[in-house]
Amino acid sequence: MLKDYHTHTFRCQHAVGDVSAYATVAVQRGLKVLGVTDHNPFPDNRWNKIRMQFEELDDYEQAIALARQTYPQLTILKGMECDYDKDLLPFYRDELLGKRDYNYLIAGVHFFPLHGKWIGAHSYIKTPEELVAYTDYLIEAMDSGVFTFIAHPDLFGSAYPSWDEHTIACSRRIIEAAVQLQIPLEINACGFRKKPKEFPQGTRPPYPLLPFWELAADYKGLTVVVNSDAHQPEDVGATAQAMALVEKYGLNLADLSYLEDTSLSSLA
Repeated sequence: MLKDYHTHTFRCQHAVGDVSAYATVAVQRGLKVLGVTDHNPFPDNRWNKIRMQFEELDDYEQAIALARQTYPQLTILKGMECDYDKDLLPFYRDELLGKRDYNYLIAGVHFFPLHGKWIGAHSYIKTPEELVAYTDYLIEAMDSGVFTFIAHPDLFGSAYPSWDEHTIACSRRIIEAAVQLQIPLEINACGFRKKPKEFPQGTRPPYPLLPFWELAADYKGLTVVVNSDAHQPEDVGATAQAMALVEKYGLNLADLSYLEDTSLSSLA
């Protein structure tokens, strides 16, 4: 695995290390491409305990620029993992991708609306109604047209207790939407590094959810990306278990090399 398109920095408040530390490990491990994609700030500083502050945005971009100068042998892409909100699409499209010249954005649905409240996808998807609401919101994010791929689409497996007819139906909707919209889904290796969870059907990592990816194998038009989702430098490129799922289920890797065709201005 010579490319890693999903990594974080200390600014998100649940990771350690700055861009140069991740780049150092990437070079040591022979990576050719490092995508830096910290959790997006919100102009209103919403959910600000698990993401950078809006005022840190310039510093984040300067850290990427410094790492690019320090490691010219490594292609370092400027990205962001964004929580979807349709009201923020102009900010994502016009400010980040436009004015600030980000190479790409990832959609990571960590929160979704239901009955006028925001539900946390990591821990609170317990019922079929919540599962459907998550799926609806994830597909809406896909359809927005501003995201290069979808991070951990099977995140619902972190909380939903069983693999059943409801997870099958929602998984098929997610996969079919990805095929129709031609947007890759991510097999996120970070879940393998998390503490396994006890569920009625046994102990497993919170994600990747293996039945989801076994189901995905039925869709030949689907493409996937494999990333570390590193929250500490030593995890850069740590994707072997996730890559094994690609081989096991015969999944098709997406070609994101077009992201590397950056202008001189974007590499400044």
